[in-house]
Order: sequence, then structure tokens, then C-alpha cells
Amino acid sequence: MALPKSTRKKKVRLSPIAKNKKNVYSFEGWEEWTGEHYHRVVRDYKSDLYANFKASDLAPEVFAWMKENEYSKADIDAVKKRGPQVTIGYVCKLLRLGMPDLNPKHAEHWASLAGTTGELKPVTVWLKKVLAEAIKEGSQLVVEAKAEEKEKKNVYVPTIQERIRDQSQNMVEDIDDWLETWITDPNSFDPKAFDFKKHFNKLQPSQAHARKMKSFYDGVLADYNDLERMPTAGQLKKMSEHDADLWAQLKEGYAHLKKSDIKKFRTAIEELLSALDFIIDQAKATRKPRKAKPKSADKLVEKLKYLKADPKYNLASVNPTDVVGASELWVFNIKTRKLGKYVASNIDPKGMGRAGSGLQVKGTTITGFDESLSIQKTLRKPEEQLKEFKAAGKVALRKFLDDIKTTDTKLNGRCNTDTVLLKIN
Repeated sequence: MALPKSTRKKKVRLSPIAKNKKNVYSFEGWEEWTGEHYHRVVRDYKSDLYANFKASDLAPEVFAWMKENEYSKADIDAVKKRGPQVTIGYVCKLLRLGMPDLNPKHAEHWASLAGTTGELKPVTVWLKKVLAEAIKEGSQLVVEAKAEEKEKKNVYVPTIQERIRDQSQNMVEDIDDWLETWITDPNSFDPKAFDFKKHFNKLQPSQAHARKMKSFYDGVLADYNDLERMPTAGQLKKMSEHDADLWAQLKEGYAHLKKSDIKKFRTAIEELLSALDFIIDQAKATRKPRKAKPKSADKLVEKLKYLKADPKYNLASVNPTDVVGASELWVFNIKTRKLGKYVASNIDPKGMGRAGSGLQVKGTTITGFDESLSIQKTLRKPEEQLKEFKAAGKVALRKFLDDIKTTDTKLNGRCNTDTVLLKIN
């Protein structure tokens, strides 16, 4: 059934040029064309380029043409900043593809057309005029952009420490206003009146903010602590003149304060510092431990000692990096003639490389194995038994150690230069 007219999909008709991209925009043999044919070809080419390409698509053609015609880098940069129009783009493209600057036959045909006035001029006359305008506008944009960039570079950007300092100063404004009342009316000042917990819960300072705020008051508290331990006259006599003078200056500076007033202020500062210490300690307790970056297999096995090859038994070790994450590892000690099998305590059946699964290596030791299942046995006839081992498949290897009639001992994970890494599963 035919679709209703309103829903019928409109078929897009491509121009002959768009249909055959291999032969598009060719000016080969234009000298033999008639003026009318040349006029029609150029018109179709321009229409097709205008319909199928954006200005940004044709911009490289403009810059390439300018470079080929000895425009300076500054001029090209200016046009880039201004952005060439699509008409400039397709004209430059056609010129670079072989379109003549002026075709005499085309000029004659143009003059013969009804409604045309004036003599047809070379294409580059128009092109250079338009480019000159674009260069002028673009140059101004380049100057403005450089000035703006210079202004941005001159803008001072505070450091992280400066931001923390400024933010911390804002956080203690209310506290400073409260402490100011101790100076104006020390008698009615209550050192425990300020609710530090409520204040900091509202502002949510970080550990860095708390440390910075502490630094604002540590020096103040130090002076009042010194006032509390003011030396006696006898002690001052025993001091050097310099030290005695410092104590005298401190006493004189706070002579207008009563001991009870000093005690109030010290209590207020101590309450503040205690609240800040709580923020710091709380941040330490809730801080997530830094996740250790997992080491590569190459890094893990770089200290592992093993025997690369043994000519006596015609054995060669597998790549030790394959041990990491393996479910099983077979080893043979050429000195003790012991054949052993390490079985991972946490097997990764699908080999997904999950963290903590499979065998691992730490220094010169194999780790992550099941101690009850990881055993070794002495081979009485190593040449024959190792030959059988090499020929055995996965199923035969499951009972290979069971068939060896010697006493089994547990593996301890240590490897040395006599240990051959036989097989990994």
C-alpha cells in the first residue's frame, strides 16, 4: 500500500558532480572549451561547492593559496583569525585545481550575455580585494587577542596557601568580634560563651583551614602563657640583661590587665584551639588511606631467584611474570631432586586478574599458596620421571605427585638459583 503523501520520504537528488567524486572539479583541456561550456562548468562547480562544503572545510584551501602566492605569515594568521568566507574558499580551491585566472573565451561569452555590464576581470582581482579586507579585520582581532592574553597573564592568581589563609580569616571574623568584647568590657566577658561547635559545623572548615586558624592565635596564647610564669625578682637578677629586659617589656605591656582578666582570655583561646584540634583530629580519623598503586608483574618478580635453564635434565624455566595470578606452579630443585606443586589459596577460575587471587611473589618468595595442598616429593629417577612430567596433560598432572612413592613435605615458598619454574596453570 502506498504511503500517504505527507509521510512519503523525499528522495534527495544529487548533482552530477556529487555523484562522481573521482572526476569532479577538473579543468583539464579548458583551452579547447567554448566560452559557454566553460561558463556552465564553473557555475556548476561553485554551486556544488557552496551546497556541499562549509567555510571551515574550504579554509585550508585559502591558506594554501595565500602561501603559494607569497602572502606573509602575519596575513595568513589574520585571515585565520577573521575566518574566510565560503565564497573565498571555493574560489581558492578551484584556482588551485587549475581554473584559469581569466579565460578569454569566457570573457567574450560574458560580454555577449544579455544584462551583463562591464568587462570581465581576472578572478584574483576580486579575491585579493576581499582578502585585503579580511586581513585588515583579522589583524585588528589578532591585536585585541594578544592584548587580552597579556591582560590575562598579568592577572594575579593566588596560591592555594593564600586562598586557605584568606578563607580562614573570613571564618574567624565572628570569633574576633567576640574576643574584641574582652578588650572593651573584660568584667562581663564570658570565655565559654561562644559556641565553636555550632560555628564550625556551619562553615565546614577543612583540616588545612583549622591549622591556619590555629596559627592566628598560637602567638597570642604564648604571651599570656608567659605572663602566667612571670619570674620573681630574685630570678630576674640571675638572668642576663637582655633576657631580664624582655620580661620587663612583657610585664609593662600587659600591666593594665588584672590576672583574672588574663585568665579569662587564656581560657577563651584554649577553648578555640581545642575546637580546632578536634577538627584536625576528626579529619585524620576520617581520611581515607591512600590506595597503593599496584605493582606490575615485572616489578614483583625482579628479585625472584630461579634457574633459567638446566642442561643436565634438559629443563627451562617459564617466564616468572606468569607466576603472578597463576592457580598452580610446578617447581623442581636440581640439587635436592624435589618436584613440588604450589596451589593458590584463592583461585581465580576465569583468569580475570582479580585483586588478591592466584599466586603472588614478594621478593624471593612465592606467596598466596595453600600450605596444606602445596607439597613436594623427591624424585628417585629424575630423568625418567621428568620426561613423564613433560608429556603429562592437565588430567594426568592432577595425580602425578600421588603416584610418586616418596614422602611428601610442605613447600615454604622460597626459591633459589637451583629452582626451575617448570609449569604454570
